[in-house]
Amino acid sequence: MNHLAAFDVAFAQCPLIAILRGVKPDEVEAIGDALADAGFTLIEVPLNSPDPFDSITRLARRLGDRAMVGGGTVLREAEVTAVAESAGRLIVSPNASPAVIAATAAHGLISLPGIATPTEAFAALDAGATALKLFPAEAASPVTLKAMRAVLPVATRVLPVGGITPDTMQPWRDAGASGFGLGSALYRPGFSAAEVGARAAAFVRALA
Repeated sequence: MNHLAAFDVAFAQCPLIAILRGVKPDEVEAIGDALADAGFTLIEVPLNSPDPFDSITRLARRLGDRAMVGGGTVLREAEVTAVAESAGRLIVSPNASPAVIAATAAHGLISLPGIATPTEAFAALDAGATALKLFPAEAASPVTLKAMRAVLPVATRVLPVGGITPDTMQPWRDAGASGFGLGSALYRPGFSAAEVGARAAAFVRALA
């Protein structure tokens, strides 16, 4: 199964991306287990975390086919290569860099660039993005997403990221959100694996 087919399966199972900003390699496997046990199939280690490539490698090895793992806050083509060499399969960015999207496609990886406007959304899709990250969601609204949905290709997956909690998901879903990226409401440095697991389970319940 290629990475795109694997992503389609993982996304269908649980369209939530766990963003582990600040996670350390010595804790990442226990947290990954807790997320996978709760049903998460997509996990991102932002590259401004401590030793992120070590964490990505450990997670990918630990979780195998239970979850797709990748890098977040990927800003440069060289970082795409480094994530790929660490066995990462997802490339998530806060922006929509055509060069990063192209490098992601060249490696056969999943491209999830950040967009805030229709112009950025269409440019990212034209460059080869797999799905779109509406970021920061705090600066937008479900009304914004609904307006974008009216013009974007129907099959486009759009994931609001930023400030999402279990209680705020439904209005976004009603507006056409395909899934979500989840940050500090799911994981912050210092959270135990058990706490992350409980928070993950709450998100999964809210999604259902």
